[in-house]
Amino acid sequence: MGIEKSKIGIPEILLETESHIKAFNDKKEDKGIFKVKPANKWIEEAKTRPIPKKLFGELWFENELCIMFADTNLGKSILAVQISNSISKGYFINGFKLEAEKQSVLYFDFELSDKQFENRYSINFEQHYIFDNDFIRVEINPDADIPEKETFESYLFSSLEQSIIETNSKILIIDNLTYLKNETENSKNALPLMKYLKALKSRYNLSILALAHTPKRDLSKPITKNDLAGSKMLINFADSCFAIGECHNDKQLRYIKQIKARNTEIIYDTENVVICQIDKPQNFLQFEFLDYGSEQDHLRQVSKEDKEILEQNIIELKSSNPNLSLRDMAKQLGTNQMKIKRTLDKHN
Repeated sequence: MGIEKSKIGIPEILLETESHIKAFNDKKEDKGIFKVKPANKWIEEAKTRPIPKKLFGELWFENELCIMFADTNLGKSILAVQISNSISKGYFINGFKLEAEKQSVLYFDFELSDKQFENRYSINFEQHYIFDNDFIRVEINPDADIPEKETFESYLFSSLEQSIIETNSKILIIDNLTYLKNETENSKNALPLMKYLKALKSRYNLSILALAHTPKRDLSKPITKNDLAGSKMLINFADSCFAIGECHNDKQLRYIKQIKARNTEIIYDTENVVICQIDKPQNFLQFEFLDYGSEQDHLRQVSKEDKEILEQNIIELKSSNPNLSLRDMAKQLGTNQMKIKRTLDKHN
């Protein structure tokens, strides 16, 4: 008795032919590291993908690599955990829309120990806040053995990728960037890190929020992209970016300012920053939305005496370190290079 052969009809042949034609055309579009195709085709293909939804108001959308930056102790981690909690529970934060559905969040915490984390989300280490199981916190295992012939950095990256694959999380929050790569203010280090994160985002269809520090800055000036350490490389590769500033008149207040956006217009600019306060009602440390306002109202007002002291410090620093660059002087004194140059020109 012969073996019955599976029947292959015209529809199957056409489907197979169409598949080969598509593969051939796709290959023709590849030009080295580029994909080259007509603009209309890009749009047709883009139509098949969902419209990005808001994860944290207009500040962070799905499938974006977003950077949140601020000076030390202004609450970056507090807000990042609050955003993680919001997405993992499917509840919006007052003042910020959440359009995405409830889902898993991978929070890489390179800042706090588990005990410090517990303290923030409890009342004197009792009556603990209950997070959703979709909020997955990750920290470094100090007892982990790094395989031979592998650097700490490469093992860190491979472990990060393994965590993404095994949890199937599409939301990634990194607190903070400097742990993945030291000296991110140096473009030499910032560039490969941002390339890696962009590739990671594309490979696994992720939404990434990365926290970063600012170097010492002039608190009388509005926050700009130049206040982000390694700003040129970090900002260029980021899809969106926002910053946290401190109110000079009230140390409990913070303001949130939008620095870069691609999925929306800039809404929270210097004339319309989001005013919040840090509070801990019961057992959850958080940002509480208060109002909108002008950034200028929260900046330090510079007196004539302050200006004179700064100019004197500039002159003294230049005298003691004549080979110091304008950039290094500005960094040490918490001002900008233009101010340094004008002062030195006037003095000379």
